[in-house]
Amino acid sequence: MHDFTLSVTPQPQGTENFVDLDGNNLIKVWFTNPTESLSIQVLSKVETTCTNPFNYLLEPWAIKLPFDYPSSLLKQLEPYLQPYSFIPDATALELAQDILMTTQGNPLDFLFTLNQRIYKECEYIIRQTGEAFGAGITWRNKRGSCRDFTVLFMEVCRAVGIAARFVSGYQEGDRDQQNRDLHAWVEVYLPGAGWRGYDPTLGLVVSDRNIALAASAVPLYTSPVEGSVIPVKPGENVTSSMNAQISLTQL
Repeated sequence: MHDFTLSVTPQPQGTENFVDLDGNNLIKVWFTNPTESLSIQVLSKVETTCTNPFNYLLEPWAIKLPFDYPSSLLKQLEPYLQPYSFIPDATALELAQDILMTTQGNPLDFLFTLNQRIYKECEYIIRQTGEAFGAGITWRNKRGSCRDFTVLFMEVCRAVGIAARFVSGYQEGDRDQQNRDLHAWVEVYLPGAGWRGYDPTLGLVVSDRNIALAASAVPLYTSPVEGSVIPVKPGENVTSSMNAQISLTQL
C-alpha cells in the first residue's frame, strides 16, 4: 500500500489501531457526544503484484486429497476447517464427494472444477443486506450473491479437508465504472503455497485484480465497517445505516 487516509465526521473522541486474531489491521473509533450523522471515507492507493497465481510448489504430502496434515499445522487450521454452520451440510458434502471422484483427488483440479461449477451453474443475484445463505440453500436454488457463492465454496472445501476462509474486498470489474461495490471471494490454504484466492462469482483464480480488505474463518468478521448506535433519547427508535465510501487507485 502506497497511501492510506481515513476521514471520520464528526471527529471521534478516540482512535485505536490494532490487529485482530485473523491478522487484519483494524481501526476502532468511539464517540461521547450525540450526533445525527456519521461519515466515513477511506482513500487508498494500492499496488498489486501477483500476476501469476500458480507460482508455487505444493508440499509432497499435499498433492492428493485428503491431505495428511502434520498435527501442528492441523491444530492451527482448525477454525478454517469447521463447517460454516457448525453442522456438516449434506448438500455440500455430496457435491464435494462428486467432484473428488471426478478429479481423482487432485487438489488443484478439485478447486478448479468447483470454481467452474458454481460459476457456470448458479445465477448471480444482488443482495445488499443479510447474512450469507447456507451452502445447501445456494446449491439447491442454483442462485445467490457473491457472499453466498463464497460460503458454498468454503463448505465444499472444508468437507474434503481443505482449509478455507472468507475474504471481503474489491475486484477490478468494469474499468469504465468509477465506483466498485464490495465483493467477496474465498481463500484456501494449500500446503507449500499458503493462502490462495478463488472467485466463484467470476469463475477466476485471484491474482492482481483483487484487493482484500479483511479475511476470516467467520464471514461476519470481514465487514469493512462495523459498529453500534445508542438512541439519544431513551425509547426512541433508531434507523442506522453505515457505509464506507472507499476510493481505490490501482497501480
